[in-house]
Amino acid sequence: MKQAQIPAGDSALRTPRSAFAVVFDFDGLIVDSETPDFEAHRQIFAEHGVTLTAGEWLDEIGTVDPSRNWFERLSERIGRPLDTAALREEKHRRFWRVVIMEPMPGIRRLLDELAAAGVPLGLASSSDLSWIGRATTMVDVARYFRVIVTGEDVARRKPDPEPYLLAAQRLGLPPARCVAIEDSECGLTAARAAGMKTAVIPHWLTEMQDLSAADLRVASAEELNVETLARLIGGGEK
Repeated sequence: MKQAQIPAGDSALRTPRSAFAVVFDFDGLIVDSETPDFEAHRQIFAEHGVTLTAGEWLDEIGTVDPSRNWFERLSERIGRPLDTAALREEKHRRFWRVVIMEPMPGIRRLLDELAAAGVPLGLASSSDLSWIGRATTMVDVARYFRVIVTGEDVARRKPDPEPYLLAAQRLGLPPARCVAIEDSECGLTAARAAGMKTAVIPHWLTEMQDLSAADLRVASAEELNVETLARLIGGGEK
């Protein structure tokens, strides 16, 4: 699969200067799926006598490597084979017992405001379609997004820019007319490499990461609105 490229036509030249799009990450930004996922893994590691630290988890937030999983690593660390498929099932059970399937503070209000203003919205995630499809439906946010890009749509997941480039392409705007909203350093790297302006909303795990390259950092989506995001692009009224 080739890396997504912006079409070569003149659509960008016909785009009004005030037009811009917003592309959201999902995990840890729209829904706090990172905390229950980390806790489920941490518990299983502990039951095998191994400590899984937040620092280790932090190193991989925002990226997904389907060829390798945490339970294969656990098996290596204890020096004996484990039934990794059974452990994944147990992790899923624990995850769904504790996850709170509702948007993070301010997200619903921000989505409503952007949609009412006619701002095209996209979602770009490294997670698989099965999770993104189920989760966006459960929290009733799928309807906001004109395009949804998952890890299965691209050859290279974040921190590669391909998910964001593909989202911009499908939205019909150049990356320079898009603002990416992220929660992790990995996602921030991907969005910046794609040429997008960036706003970050870290949570308790990612606030320890280096997010200094973002154009804007806020504590929650409550601090964002149409005007704030338009100013990042430079095409909105001030």
